Amino acid sequence: MGIKVEFNPDLALRNISEFKNGNRKIEECIPETLEAGRTYPFLKRDQRLYWLHGQIPLIETKGGEVLSRPKAVIVITEVTHFVENGEIYTRGLYRVDEVIDDSAIHFECFDPVGTRE
Repeated sequence: MGIKVEFNPDLALRNISEFKNGNRKIEECIPETLEAGRTYPFLKRDQRLYWLHGQIPLIETKGGEVLSRPKAVIVITEVTHFVENGEIYTRGLYRVDEVIDDSAIHFECFDPVGTRE
């Protein structure tokens, strides 16, 4: 038996409608209005590991690995793993550095565009 851990190169949250419909907690969803410079909480099921020393994309997931293009450039500033009712969760905080509202490419692999030589 091993330790089940998922490495995530991005933060994938649900559409806010999932919270409004009573299907998800608000921390599991992308806020209705994202603002650069603000910090938001997040919550994910399972034990997940994120990159903490740089920017990563915030994306929307519909589940089943159906993912959107990046919605924002974020930095995860805090992560905690905990057990509730026998299930493992990951919660934390992320800061929005830039809201993406166009179709331009903002990442090369896992790096923001313009940071590679």
